Amino acid sequence: MVKAIRLHEHGGPEMMKLEDVELGEPKTGEIKMKNIAIGINYLDVYMRKGLLIGYSPPLPYTPGMEAAGVVTAVGPEVNSCKVGDIVAYAGFPACAYAEEQVLPAERVVRVPPSVDPTVAAAAIFKGLTAQVLVRQCFKVGPGHTILYHAAAGGVGSLACQWANALGATVIGTVSSKAKAVQAKEDGCHHVIIYTEENFVDRVMEITSGKGVDVVYDSVVLNFEKESFHFLNETLLPNYSSHLVIDIRRERNMNNATMNLWL
Repeated sequence: MVKAIRLHEHGGPEMMKLEDVELGEPKTGEIKMKNIAIGINYLDVYMRKGLLIGYSPPLPYTPGMEAAGVVTAVGPEVNSCKVGDIVAYAGFPACAYAEEQVLPAERVVRVPPSVDPTVAAAAIFKGLTAQVLVRQCFKVGPGHTILYHAAAGGVGSLACQWANALGATVIGTVSSKAKAVQAKEDGCHHVIIYTEENFVDRVMEITSGKGVDVVYDSVVLNFEKESFHFLNETLLPNYSSHLVIDIRRERNMNNATMNLWL
């Protein structure tokens, strides 16, 4: 038996209960890992509240979609890792809020000795999201100018560093002076405190009226209308609501193509 957080009904944090669960041994293609660190994400909260219809696991279940730990057992036909390896995983199945867990071996990656397992647990989901944003939704490169809303957030801090390293000019928006300092440290060439100044005017000033190539918005539709003013082409990904808005030089929501993505 191992200790795990279990959710028997949707609701607030009080619905999470610490229980003993029978874990069992890994089957073909599976591993068992003893968690060293567990990441906490907004998706965990959305699932706990029952807001992600079609994505939340059936009740009861163990929440959590991000962790790092040591492999304690491997099932048949597992060649990607061995007992004693430090590994990390992100995504489904949700099962991370536990002392130990069994999951498909294909879901884990080995953590190199140079990376603290706590960092791996906190960064792998956010890092994968950042990779999708800057290399798949829109392939950021030299000569691009990007605008990143919530630049000091978990995903934003990684994505802005990445975009900077790829040669883009990075403009970030934040809500406070303290976050502005962090965003600067995390690769933003220009930081706009949107609670103190009009970010549309500032973006147009920074870009000499040219606008930006892509806007990344994690503020759940709050900034989309304003962001259309300076988006000179391509995409406005809203990764909190899983929307990608294809502008194609159209300047209003009626002419934009909105696609779901995860």
